[in-house]
Amino acid sequence: MTLFIPRIVPLAAAALVAFSSASIAFADEIYTTNGVAINGYDAVAYFTDHKPVKGTQEFSTSYKGATFYFASAAHRDTFAKDPGHYAPQYGGYCAYGTAEGHKAPTQPQAFTVVDDKLYLNYNDKVLGTWRSDIGGYIKKANANWDAVRAQPAP
Repeated sequence: MTLFIPRIVPLAAAALVAFSSASIAFADEIYTTNGVAINGYDAVAYFTDHKPVKGTQEFSTSYKGATFYFASAAHRDTFAKDPGHYAPQYGGYCAYGTAEGHKAPTQPQAFTVVDDKLYLNYNDKVLGTWRSDIGGYIKKANANWDAVRAQPAP
């Protein structure tokens, strides 16, 4: 399992290495604020810059009914070639909330990239809880996603 964690945080490396399950969660809908995904942050930058980077309307594209903003035309074009790869898991809803069985909004700085997939969380405190057992929470979220997906947006 490949794991990128912003702001170095000690983790139980053995537990993370032992976990190797591809995420099965792709959403039919994308969580948005005023129609914009990830609060206007560049989905590709999480993978290339390893941090949240604000995008602009100038470099935008649509995916599953949501508008994604990017910091550059190159990032927009990269996303457009494979949006399912770069879009956040669980439709951009909180990964921990999905593991707990409910939809919750997210903040762009509360993220991890695990096995080349983007996971967002409600806030930094929830992100800390998520990081305590990422593999276990991904497994729970994947199992819960069909039921959570059917819930109304928060």
